[in-house]
Amino acid sequence: MFTDADAAALYDLLNPWDATRYPSDALYNELVMAADAVLDVGCGTGSMLHQARELGHRGRLVGLDPDLAALDRARRRTDIEWFSGVAADAFWDREFDLATMASNAFQCLVSDRELSASLVAIRRALRDGGRFAFDTRNPQVREWEEWKPSNASEVVDGNGRTLRVSHRVESVVDGVVTFTETTSAQDGTVLRVDRASLRFLDVSKLGAFLHEAGFEIEAQYGGWQHEAVSDVSRSIVTIARRA
Repeated sequence: MFTDADAAALYDLLNPWDATRYPSDALYNELVMAADAVLDVGCGTGSMLHQARELGHRGRLVGLDPDLAALDRARRRTDIEWFSGVAADAFWDREFDLATMASNAFQCLVSDRELSASLVAIRRALRDGGRFAFDTRNPQVREWEEWKPSNASEVVDGNGRTLRVSHRVESVVDGVVTFTETTSAQDGTVLRVDRASLRFLDVSKLGAFLHEAGFEIEAQYGGWQHEAVSDVSRSIVTIARRA
């Protein structure tokens, strides 16, 4: 058996939050530690907010995610508020200095309607002048072309099992990439297949959605050390302010 709880634990193994190794985590840590009240949309297993507490954050920290198994792991810390729901479910009104969507979670907003509703809800949750920080993959780099079984990852999980995680793209339509993630045992036995879609937005379209929702772009980078956005930038890192 490979349960939802197993999948959440595997995510943490494959994607550890570590600011000493990953400049992306360092940038988010800096933003979070400077804000009094933070809403992490798509918080997953809560690693970013967990670390904020460990680093001494004394303000309000709130995580929102639709994945119940991930939230179960997040709730190992009880000094953070955890809520089940998607971005559009954010019900707060002018309560946060900062909202975040780390680890490309923004790309899970696939349709125009979902994207617009989510941005409106996030903006509403921010205080006047509050900031929204998030990252997306740059569509010009076509990173999805690397998502194939030959680029699989292997990891030993908490139960001592060697697991292989591979990806296969099913379709690329109007900037939406649909793919499968297969988790297999060492002998090749398939334990789990998950299917997902991610939306890739370029700088222009991203800016249009933000402007329509009432945001102004404060800064935009092509990397985690404030590099300019270019055709070869793998990421588009955006910091927007509630107008």
